[in-house]
Amino acid sequence: MTWLVTGGAGFIGSALCHYLADVSDAPIIVVDKLTYAGNRASIEGLEATGRLRLVEADIVDQSRMTDLVAETRPAAIFHLAAETHVDRSIDGPADFVSTNLGGTGAMLEAARAYHGGLSGDQRDAFRFVHVSTDEVFGSLGEEGAFRETTPYAPSSPYSASKAGADHLARAWHHTYGLPVIVSNCSNNYGPRQFPEKLIPLMILKCLAGEPMPVYGSGLNVRDWLHAEDHARALLIMAQTGTPGETYCVGGGAERTNLQIVETICRLMDERFPEAAPHQRLITFVEDRPGHDYRYAIDAGKIHRELGWTPARDFETGLAETVDWYLANDSWWRPLQERVYRGQRLGRTA
Repeated sequence: MTWLVTGGAGFIGSALCHYLADVSDAPIIVVDKLTYAGNRASIEGLEATGRLRLVEADIVDQSRMTDLVAETRPAAIFHLAAETHVDRSIDGPADFVSTNLGGTGAMLEAARAYHGGLSGDQRDAFRFVHVSTDEVFGSLGEEGAFRETTPYAPSSPYSASKAGADHLARAWHHTYGLPVIVSNCSNNYGPRQFPEKLIPLMILKCLAGEPMPVYGSGLNVRDWLHAEDHARALLIMAQTGTPGETYCVGGGAERTNLQIVETICRLMDERFPEAAPHQRLITFVEDRPGHDYRYAIDAGKIHRELGWTPARDFETGLAETVDWYLANDSWWRPLQERVYRGQRLGRTA
């Protein structure tokens, strides 16, 4: 049995690879283009032990993906490769259309060619787990939560491209019988997240004593899910999920962006009291264009049908995340020096 993970050098992808290596002896094949957000350092420990093989390739290359899937003969494909940052999608939507739509189409076709040649138990067991986001559902008001039946209403180039990819995945199931499972998750946090995202950006700004930029009033709400809890949910889907079904995965931890930043400041005060109060670094800046107000996930279906619930409470998980970044500057400092220095993105309306 082999697992194939697209985007396995990214944040959630690398969390999944580490989790698969912990709970299974199966070989792990990662296909990753190693763009700015794909970091080989996130999986090099698994490479060094021989548990994982990295194939540096672009998922848009359908011919190569077809050959790779045929060669590696995976029991499941976890499709996580994507452009994911809303601000970058505002600045340059073309990459999001190409990777998230074109790349997903290429992977689905590669999986269809492979699945068509399987028989018996191998055919019955194979799964294509398409990993998406709750942002495809648009924005919530003060009440309610997204669930599997929520109509799509994406509002950014990123979420629109992911919504299109979700529709492709479902179409390949309904038209071709490919055993696709779609996952829509809430905001993830944890180790090895590229520092353009809210939590690592604020940790590193705070550590450097730099202004911590909060969009608008800071009252936009997100539901936070630890990446390791998400990885566990994805493996459960691959092993016991029903083809053609969608599962919403959330951490049940709604917080405003301002609450997140204030909590990071408090944690940094505890670790560096000589620099307290870190809350003085909070700076309100011009809001993101089209900023969705609130996301929340109803994860009742995956709990009832597959028995999954998040294992980490948010306060513990966030404190562990802060400590990971403090202890692993060898992972993030090269990114700051060569790739991203913490500058504002997504200003174009």
